[in-house]
Formats: sequence, C-alpha cells, structure tokens
Amino acid sequence: MNQTPNDAVHILLAIVPIVGIVMGSVVAFLYLLWHHKRTMLLIQLGQYQKPTFDLLSFSLLTGLLLVSIGLALSIVFWVIESVSYSLLGGLIPLSLGIGLIAFYYIRRGDGAP
Repeated sequence: MNQTPNDAVHILLAIVPIVGIVMGSVVAFLYLLWHHKRTMLLIQLGQYQKPTFDLLSFSLLTGLLLVSIGLALSIVFWVIESVSYSLLGGLIPLSLGIGLIAFYYIRRGDGAP
C-alpha cells in the first residue's frame, strides 16, 4: 500500500515549527514585559535592590564545566576519528574552559572584588 501524502500534510508540517517559534517568542516577550513592570513598581515603591553577580564564582564554575565537557568530547573524537576537524568540537569548549579558569586565578590574585 503505497500512499503519497497530500498537500494538507505538507502545510501542517510547515506550520508546526512556525507556531512553536511564535509562541516561544510571545512567552519570552511577556516574561520580559512583566519583569520590567515589576522592576519599575519596586523602584517607585523604593524597595528595589540591585541584584548582585559573583563573576569569580561564575567563571570558575563555567570554566570547570567547559573543561570537563571539552576534555570528554576531545577524547571521544580523538579515539573515534583520530585527528580531524571533528576534534574541534571538543577542543573549543576545552580552550574556553581553560581561559575562564585562568581568568578566575588572575582576577583572584588581583585582589579585585
């Protein structure tokens, strides 16, 4: 039984990802709008506190995660295909992680907050 899909199937397959992207965009927009309105209200009421961000902890955590992911990917790609362009899939996160960990140690030694 050999059936060919009709035009309605092609239209539905084309519409589904478009609807998903539009709905995701609407949700993201509404979140940003409500967050902005909440922040403005807190400022008007005098209760707004600027959020703090610990760059050193973030760079250390991100660097360690990227090094571990990059090292695992590099070993797997090296074992599977030896030295080829696919090895960059592991070397890129590995080098980013090493850079972030180096930033952590340099910044920590500066005495900067």
